[in-house]
Amino acid sequence: MRLTVGKTGYLRLAFVAAVALLLAGACGVVSFALTQRTVVEVNASGFQVDNPLLTLRCALMSQCEQQAPPSAPLLMLTPLSTATDIPTAAPQPSATPMDTSPASATATALPPLPALEPTAALPRLADPRQQHILLLGIDQRSAAEEEGPFRTDTMILLSVNPAQKSVGVLSLPRDLWVEIPDQGAGRINTANFLGDSFAYPGGGGPALAMETVAQNFGIRVDKYLLVNFNVFTAIVDTLAPNGVLVRVDEYIDDPDYPDDYYGTIHVRFEPGEQRMDAETLLQYARTRATEGGDFDRARRQQRALDAVRAEVLSAGGIVNFLAQAPRLWQELRDNYRTNLEFNDIIALGRLMGEIERENITYQVVDNYYATLGLSPQGDQVLYPNYSAIRELILDTFYAPAQLSLAELKARADEENALLHVFNGTNVAGLAGVTREWLLSQGVRVDRIDNDVTSWRHQTEILDYGRHPYTTKYLARLLGLSEERILRGSDGRMAAGVLLALGADAAALIGA
Repeated sequence: MRLTVGKTGYLRLAFVAAVALLLAGACGVVSFALTQRTVVEVNASGFQVDNPLLTLRCALMSQCEQQAPPSAPLLMLTPLSTATDIPTAAPQPSATPMDTSPASATATALPPLPALEPTAALPRLADPRQQHILLLGIDQRSAAEEEGPFRTDTMILLSVNPAQKSVGVLSLPRDLWVEIPDQGAGRINTANFLGDSFAYPGGGGPALAMETVAQNFGIRVDKYLLVNFNVFTAIVDTLAPNGVLVRVDEYIDDPDYPDDYYGTIHVRFEPGEQRMDAETLLQYARTRATEGGDFDRARRQQRALDAVRAEVLSAGGIVNFLAQAPRLWQELRDNYRTNLEFNDIIALGRLMGEIERENITYQVVDNYYATLGLSPQGDQVLYPNYSAIRELILDTFYAPAQLSLAELKARADEENALLHVFNGTNVAGLAGVTREWLLSQGVRVDRIDNDVTSWRHQTEILDYGRHPYTTKYLARLLGLSEERILRGSDGRMAAGVLLALGADAAALIGA
């Protein structure tokens, strides 16, 4: 079901831009951490880069001319705003600055940059315990010259486990109806607005948003990163000047995509893998013109994030960043607020560069974890299923090490879920062939049928209920990513799992 809430406050891609700050720069620092492990590839690409810490130190202290070899091209970094002015010859950007109203001024101030010894190792997180970081994207429209305070159009809870080298990413829908500390019940996206409006103690809007998440879902929130999106296209263009490779799962036609002036334009996306420039990626992640509305948008934002992450971790992405670091650093610095320390950002960037893709878990609080209803004022909102959301948090942030196929099968057998196989293609007999293949793998199939309602480009696994091990086991058997596991909400099954075959099904089972 698609929510029909008002269109005000559309996001300029909170998910990608916010996490790109951590994974791909965090205002120019995180990607710096990645350079230490790729300096050989960078040099092979025609750049000469000295010790990364030496480069950063000399740039911050304006001593690069004395320390750099005369023949070496120098990477100049323009520092973040700090308590002590640092001379720099770089021009100031034209980006619209963040709101600096009294309620948010204290949270905006950044700590002084620490002195770095050129021979010191890049810092690691001093605390090996799991950290939870709240990523907030505000609905500020630069072209409309809006002033704060702002609602958050996207809220992402990021959990980083240094010991296990794993990351959990959980998207929270903006229309969740929750208790906001000291303010009463309201949409979760109003917490930042209220906190900045009334100067909530400890950091204004972000502090109240952190406390709202903690009190409602029983999870400690350690840090926050809040961004607006004046420089989103600059981030993506800098890190991926040739575009980002993204897989589009379904045809999207949005004649009412919002622009920055409260008007609309018409955007379309065809299914398939395609390389998107910054503006196209922004449109892909912002549109709500699918059946799942905001839930689908959250998943697309996660997919876009993962595509940007992959680009940044490539040698080419790092080379591109090194070449454009001064401009990116300048354009980002006035467009975020955070209580992360400088060394924490570097350490997070170093850790992110060491985490493998299979150890990153993406989840969305969707219609299985919340129920559509009306607020006391008659607006459409989502009432959270608190127990289900807390289970989801445990599964996302505290999941055990990846289970073997045999372990998954054992747990799937315990769930004993009904399994239906529906043919969503025009290939006659595909459901029957798939049933025989599954039986040969020891999987019971309770029913097969043809899905006459739609033709599917790709195979998906729909969970009607709570059968995490059955769905993951099927995905592993078929070689599908867990992104293909979706919540069943169309009533075709009362409870169980539906394997919806798409055009790729024959290749998956070797038929």
